[in-house]
Amino acid sequence: MSDTPMFRQSRRSTRVPLRVAIAVESGDRRLTGDGETIVVNLHGALILTALDLRLGMRISIHVHLSGKRANARVVYVDPRNPLQYGVELDQPQNIWGVPLPPEDWDEKTAEPRFH
Repeated sequence: MSDTPMFRQSRRSTRVPLRVAIAVESGDRRLTGDGETIVVNLHGALILTALDLRLGMRISIHVHLSGKRANARVVYVDPRNPLQYGVELDQPQNIWGVPLPPEDWDEKTAEPRFH
């Protein structure tokens, strides 16, 4: 059994490789910085940022390409690459600007995971 990503195991919608510039802000607004997505889906993303994020941390993500913003939670910190994080959106949505999303990216029927 792999010790890697709970992020990978909790996939609920198709992943799309997509690199877009993002701004990341911590819930308490003490940390603000830039980053980029690596892989996205309706429920979250794998992101790259130099910010020191922690598992369970509440963050806000602003996607420069789409102009959209969403609240999220850090659900995975890559032990081999501490600049790479898995994030789960509070509400499933295509904030990433994917123009032709996969069929399972239906925001109306997607269930958010309650914590």
